[in-house]
Amino acid sequence: MDKYVGLDLGTTTLGISSSDILGIVHPKENFVFEKGNYKKALEHISSFLKEGNYVNVVIGLPLQIDRQEGERCASVRRFASDLKNICENINIFFCDESYSTIEARERLKDCGYKEDKIKKVIDMYSAVVILEDFIRSKENGTKRKWNHNLWWRW
Repeated sequence: MDKYVGLDLGTTTLGISSSDILGIVHPKENFVFEKGNYKKALEHISSFLKEGNYVNVVIGLPLQIDRQEGERCASVRRFASDLKNICENINIFFCDESYSTIEARERLKDCGYKEDKIKKVIDMYSAVVILEDFIRSKENGTKRKWNHNLWWRW
């Protein structure tokens, strides 16, 4: 199985997860940057990809409640385009990230995490949920009940 990196891009954080050759997803980092400083996030993730020899990147796409793309999706797409310009050999996939933060929060609560700790790692674990959902959909066609199987190669 191919290895993937999962990303959950926010305005001040970049949640990062990765999968191994068995398809098991691991949380990696909750990278924090100054609000809107996507250049810093791009530099960080491009180094991460190069160091790990990753070529497949899955980025969560924050669709609106009506399933349409809004301003946040445009920002994610610009980030993806800039990342592709820096790391030309990568494959970028988008995956619907609807409810990924809710699912990540519930998982962390079930593990006994307190809200102050959850806030520090939530985007990293949202990236885990996004990547798990993508891999599950890609490998066997299953999906979370609220996911509309939105993923495609870019």
